[in-house]
Amino acid sequence: MATIHRFDRVASTMDVLHAMALDGAEAGTAVAAAEQSGGRGSRGRIWVSPRGGLWLSVLLRPSSASGLDLLSLRAGMAVARSLSAMAEGEAIRLKWPNDLMLADRKVGGILCEARWQGEALAWVVVGLGVNVVNPVPEGLRQMADNLEERLPGASPEALIEPMAAALLQAESDSARLSGPELERFEVLDWLYRRALASPVAGMADGIAPDGALLIRQADGRRIPVRAGPVELDDSSVRA
Repeated sequence: MATIHRFDRVASTMDVLHAMALDGAEAGTAVAAAEQSGGRGSRGRIWVSPRGGLWLSVLLRPSSASGLDLLSLRAGMAVARSLSAMAEGEAIRLKWPNDLMLADRKVGGILCEARWQGEALAWVVVGLGVNVVNPVPEGLRQMADNLEERLPGASPEALIEPMAAALLQAESDSARLSGPELERFEVLDWLYRRALASPVAGMADGIAPDGALLIRQADGRRIPVRAGPVELDDSSVRA
């Protein structure tokens, strides 16, 4: 791993790392901050990033873009497995494509942003946000949680290096998940056999080798879905 740059407060660790990448930072460079004022999640959502959480980004410079579509899934699997190895009690699981779940509440997420030079992939920044000991806002407590009870005595600082290492493990040039990767996802799959209202009504039924979410409909057909917000049929959790 290259250098880990630690900051007290930034707008976004991803933005800081994009700027470093533009200046020639090497693959494996990481940026962590105690607090973000402009953290972001998927589909442009704001990610509340107070002190007590882990706000981390890692720079990758893949040799090709062939594995780019699977990067967030691979990163999520690597982080979920690493956190579960440290945590007491119930394992951390993965809600397709990139939400980290503890029981039925979200504790973290992955966001990947690529930058291009013409048609060539220049670099990718993989961002990770995890609620560690930071209080969850009152309005989010039904759907979000932190790791305080499962990682007694843990601090965001103590998680920086192992989580950065986990994110680096996610890099791959393969455009398809291998058999062992599919098996690992099956163990982590939070959505499996849950009824969905969207993006397609049906029952979550694992993923395909290309990373698509498989949704089994009432007539037995399995529909592959590659994008879109996931909503349970009771609207209790949204992604």
